[in-house]
Amino acid sequence: MSDLPEPIPAATLILIRPARSGPPDLLLIERAGNMAFAAGALAFPGGRIDPGDEEAARGEALPDAAARIAAIRETIEETGIAVALDPPPDAATAQALRSGLAAGRGFLELLVEAGLSLDLDSLTPFARWCPNFHETRRFDTLFFLAEAPPGAEPTADSTESVRAFWASAAEALAEVESGRAHVIFPTRRNLERLGRFASIAEARADAERHPVRLITPWVEEREGGAFVCIPEDAGYPVTAEPLETARRR
Repeated sequence: MSDLPEPIPAATLILIRPARSGPPDLLLIERAGNMAFAAGALAFPGGRIDPGDEEAARGEALPDAAARIAAIRETIEETGIAVALDPPPDAATAQALRSGLAAGRGFLELLVEAGLSLDLDSLTPFARWCPNFHETRRFDTLFFLAEAPPGAEPTADSTESVRAFWASAAEALAEVESGRAHVIFPTRRNLERLGRFASIAEARADAERHPVRLITPWVEEREGGAFVCIPEDAGYPVTAEPLETARRR
C-alpha cells in the first residue's frame, strides 16, 4: 500500500506575450517562503481546483472546464492579470475581481456582477503532471497556455506570491543555474520545453503534436547513478536528470 498522499486536483496557467526582441516572455511568480508546497520557488500561476470552480463549470461542455476556470482565477489572485474573459476586462475591472476574490467572494458571482463571461476555448491544454515524490502535498496539475492581454503588468499578492514578473524561459533557467532562484522538477522541464518556441503559436502547435497525458516521473538507475526520468515522447527536450541535482534545484 502506498504511503503517498492522495493527489490534489490543480491547474496552472502559462501566460505568453511577445517580447520586444528575442523569445517570448512568460508570466512567473516567486512563491512565498512560508508556503507548504514549493516554498520560495519560481512557478507559473496556479493552484488547487476549488468547489467554486466546479460550480462555475456546470453547464460548460469542456470536460476540463473546472481546471481552466481554476487556472484563470488563480492567475487573477496571484498576479492581477485577467485572461479568458469576455469582454476583456480593463485594469479597474481586473482589480475589482482580484479584490473580490481576496475578500472570499465566489468567482462566478463576481463575473456575473461585472457582466463578464468565460472564454475557456482561449486556453490550450499543454501538459499534465503528477509527481509521486514523498511530499507533504502532492498535486495532479493540468497546465494551460494562453496569450497575455496587451500591456498587462503583474503584481504579486504578497501572500502566496512575493514576486510576479515577465521573463523568457532562458532567463528563468539562468536564474536557477546561477543559484539566484530555484524551481521544482516539473517547472524546470516545462521551462526547457517552452524555451524552444519563438511564439505562442509555436507552443500551441507543439501542444497539438503532443496530446496531454499524465506524466509521473520515476527514478531509474543508469550508468553514473540514479536519474529522475520522464517519457521520451511527451514533447520535452530533457527527459532525465541526475537525482542529486533534481533535488537541489
